Amino acid sequence: GERVFPVSDKSSDILSALTSEIKRLKGEVLLGKQVCEILTSKDGVCGVKLKDGSFIKSNYVIIATGGKSYPSTGSTGDGYQWAKKIGHSIVPLKPSLVPFNVAEDYVKDLMGLSLKNVTFSLYKQDKCVYEEFGEMLFTHFGISGPIVLSASSKVNTEIMSGKLNAFVDLKPALTVEQLDGRILRDFGPNVNKSFKNSLDDLLPKKIIPAIILQSGIEPEKKVNSITREERSRLCKSIKAFSFTVTGLRDFDEAIITKGGVNVKELSPKTMESKFVKGAFFAGEILDVDALTGGFNLQIAWSSAYAAANAIINL
Repeated sequence: GERVFPVSDKSSDILSALTSEIKRLKGEVLLGKQVCEILTSKDGVCGVKLKDGSFIKSNYVIIATGGKSYPSTGSTGDGYQWAKKIGHSIVPLKPSLVPFNVAEDYVKDLMGLSLKNVTFSLYKQDKCVYEEFGEMLFTHFGISGPIVLSASSKVNTEIMSGKLNAFVDLKPALTVEQLDGRILRDFGPNVNKSFKNSLDDLLPKKIIPAIILQSGIEPEKKVNSITREERSRLCKSIKAFSFTVTGLRDFDEAIITKGGVNVKELSPKTMESKFVKGAFFAGEILDVDALTGGFNLQIAWSSAYAAANAIINL
């Protein structure tokens, strides 16, 4: 999907690469020193004040404190307050690339089920507001996985104003007619079995009870007595397995933060504040966000490069 991840799938490897480069360049890291304020004068930045009451003098500062997502990593939103204090406006903050909560109890029974090569769509009343093909995952609270996380970024506004109807096409490669033919073929050797025992070759075992529930077909009904109309309902359940999305999970589970420092108030080439000379911004504190797959890291690194390069060449 045109995404880039570390070969090991471990974020710690990225951290190690960055810290190794800091050591190579003999950079100084002040662990345990917490900033509480950006100090300014009429000429611009003049340093930072620390929570222990001490000061660090500097004509330049890059505010790269992250968003509000994953506060356990230290991104508790302090940077937004500093930005406000020096005159910047903050675009409202929302969790993004985050799982969804779902209303229906039967979705909890699907916890741990991963679906590949499915089409996931979201509707606000009769209007489709999102559709994507790929992978998704059911959890104890609702749904997650790549296409769901991407959806959270796209429908953030819609979900805030009410529920969304979700549909999963479990067999997107088949038309309804082709699916009906496949079901008839599967029914062939199972004509004397109960309906609930006839779908094992067609669907993941864990999802079959929910599909049967949505089809409205009696689970114990013999396959040889299922009508064409009932098969039609079964096809609909498979092509549009439905549930109700009630909201987003919170910042604790969000991969990124949507919103932040208004980029119109910064120089796009240097990331420097248009209000305070020597104040620069980089990374997720900015009101810039993207989908998963390395894009948000690229935003962080590119904006940091622009800011650092500007300071070096001043």
